[in-house]
Formats: sequence, C-alpha cells, structure tokens
Amino acid sequence: MSRPGKNPSPADEVHEHHVSPSDIAVGVVIGRASEFFDFFVFAIASVLVFPARIFPFVDPVTGTLWSFVLVALAFVARPIGSAIFMSLDRRYGRTTKLTIALFLLGTSTVAMGLVPAYDTVGWWAILILALLRIGQGLALGGAWDGLAPLLAITAAKHRRGFYAMVPQLGAPIGLAVATVLFAYLVATLPREDFLSWGWRYPFFVAFAINVVALFARLRIIATPEFRALFESTELVPSGIGRTIKEDGRTVLLGIFVPLASFAMFHMVTVFPLSWVNLYTDQTPTYFLLIEALGAAVGTVTMLFSGWLSDRIGRQKILLWGAWAIGAFALIAPMLLSGGEAGETAYVLIGFAILGFSFAQSSGAVASLFGQRNRYTGSAFVSALSWMFGAGFAPVTALLLSSTFGLAASGAYLLSGAICTLLSLRVARQVALHPKE
Repeated sequence: MSRPGKNPSPADEVHEHHVSPSDIAVGVVIGRASEFFDFFVFAIASVLVFPARIFPFVDPVTGTLWSFVLVALAFVARPIGSAIFMSLDRRYGRTTKLTIALFLLGTSTVAMGLVPAYDTVGWWAILILALLRIGQGLALGGAWDGLAPLLAITAAKHRRGFYAMVPQLGAPIGLAVATVLFAYLVATLPREDFLSWGWRYPFFVAFAINVVALFARLRIIATPEFRALFESTELVPSGIGRTIKEDGRTVLLGIFVPLASFAMFHMVTVFPLSWVNLYTDQTPTYFLLIEALGAAVGTVTMLFSGWLSDRIGRQKILLWGAWAIGAFALIAPMLLSGGEAGETAYVLIGFAILGFSFAQSSGAVASLFGQRNRYTGSAFVSALSWMFGAGFAPVTALLLSSTFGLAASGAYLLSGAICTLLSLRVARQVALHPKE
C-alpha cells in the first residue's frame, strides 16, 4: 500500500491490484491466435488459390513459388513495422499503437478477399495483393504488446517455463481453425465455385476475429493495473538504435536461437501442403485435416515442453529440440514421399517436435535481454528471426525440392538446426544464458 499523503507509484498500484499470470495468458493466447490465423489463411490460399487466380500465366509450380514470394514479403516488412510502431508506442502509448496495428492487420486481410483475379485486372492483381501482404507484415510488427515478456516476469520462478510456453499456443489454435475452415470449403464446393468466391470467406472471418482480439487485448492492456505493471518492470519501448548499441551481440545471437523452430514451423505446415498439392494425387481436404490433427499433437507437446522446462531448464529444451529437428530433417524426405501413411507420419512427427521446441522460443528471446531493453529487443529480434527462419522457408524449400528432389528440402531444414545449435553454443561461451 502507498503511504498516506503521497501519490502511489506504479509499483504501489501493482501491489494493490494484483495481476495474475493467468490474466495475462488470456490476452496473449487470444492475440497470437488471431495473428496466426490471418497468416495461415494467406499461406493456405497461396497454395490452393493464388497460383490459379493471381499467377495463371505460368505453370502451377512456378505460380506457387511466386505465391510464396508474396508470403515472404510480410516477414521482410515485419522488422520495419516493429521500428515504425515502436516509435508510435513511445509517442502515443501502447493502446494507440496496438489499435492502429490490429486495424491495419484486419483491414489488409479482409481486403485480400476482395482482390480480383489476374484475368480481370492483369498485373494490378499481383501489385495489390503484394501491397496488402506488406501491410500485414507491418501490422504484425506493430502488434507486439509486451504481454509475452511480462508473462515471463510475473510468473513464479518455478512456473516460468510453463508460462513462457503459453504465448506459443496461439500458433496451433490459429492453424487448426484456418485448416478446418479451408478443408470444409474445399470439400463442399465445386472447384470452380471455390476459386471464384468460396476462398474469400476465410479472409472475411479473419476480420471478425481481429475485432474480437483487439477488444480482448485492449481490455487488458488499457487497465491501470497493467499500465502500472509495465512501467514497474521497465517493459517500456526504447529506441531500436539504442537497443542495438547496448545489446547488439544479444540481438545477433537472439536471431539464431529460435531459428530452427521457426524454419520447422513452415516446413510442417505450408511446404508439405504445396508438395502434396503439386506432386501427388492426394486431396487438399485430407491433408488439411491431417494438419489440423498435427496442430492438436503440437499443442500437447507444447504443454509437455512447458512442464518439463521448469524441471530441467529452457536451455536443454532448446538444445534437444534443435537436435530433434536435425534428425527429422534427415528422415523427412522419405516420409513425405511415402504416400498417405508417410505424409501423415511426416505431419504428426513434425508437429510433435515443433511443439516441443517452439514452446520455448518466445521465452528464450525475451529472457536474453535485461529489463532496460527487453520490450524493444524482444519485439525486434523476434521479427528478424521470423524473417530469416520462416519467411523464406516455403519458397526456398519448394524451389530446392522441385529442382533437386525432396532431399534438398531436408538439407535446408538441417541448416536451420545447425544454426540454432551453434548459436546456443556461442551463447554459453559468452555467458548469455537466459536471465531469469
């Protein structure tokens, strides 16, 4: 309690109005699920829709590769969005920044569902879709709300591994909803109707989800309790230039620590969907439902990873996860070329490993920084790591596998695992273990 006759400090307010980690977790999961849903809707459409509607003048493989270039645009724009919106955060506050970012994200996504086909407007269709994709990336860079590092700070020390996992649950939730929705549309509509108008509905649904997520997050962030908690823990935006100057080595290492997990993320979701759609007779509906099942498996292993990390430490989880991703990279080509049984095993095994490793990637980045630069450092490093790890994974893996065979895509994933293993080794040598 504050002393009589004195204005309460932020720390006093936090003491008077306790904010539990479970309160923060609700906002984190809702926000992340909406963001991942938006991105997965675009990624799935890049395989099933855009090659025929936006790039009909090339063969299906080339059309899918160009669609994946559009996928990468958002990841390139994301660090720029982090820098722009961090400035807005410093000037006008977190609530204003988040409102603008999520409005831009929802508007860009729903507008994608209105883009006409190439046959109607020609190259304008490609340009408009590219600009909207960049808008998505800028918005996602600005959607960083600081709840993930706040969750890691406020959780009891013996539960920090579990709560560091919670933000990542938004990924399988967003994926599951997107895949089931597309699977339903593909299964129930004739191909002509699906390509004409059916594919648009997931983009419209994304806008509604974003509105709900916006109000849910603002209801948490805008409260005096949370504002005080952010200030008392120094989770306030600092300049990116200052962050790089003071923690440049941490920024560089932080990019590569979760790289294997982020690369694995698209290697078990978007890339196999494109390969199955282009090179097998398997129906998209079947594979989409298998991916939804894989998301459920990944959720289970994420929960296990959170529980286990509180007992053996986050470093071992990240290390074991990188080794597992490397091992998976060696057998993945054989599985993906093994028919229905092999494809199913590829997805389920891949998601099990992904969930185990991905669960700690967010907490690993946030915990590398001290309080002074944790807010900005976490946002910027996460954006860069997503760009290098996941942004170019679909187009690179499909290009390599189409040219040299599936083994080349396995080698690409293996390189990500090696980068993470080396970064973890360097981090130990320079005493950059996560700061609890």
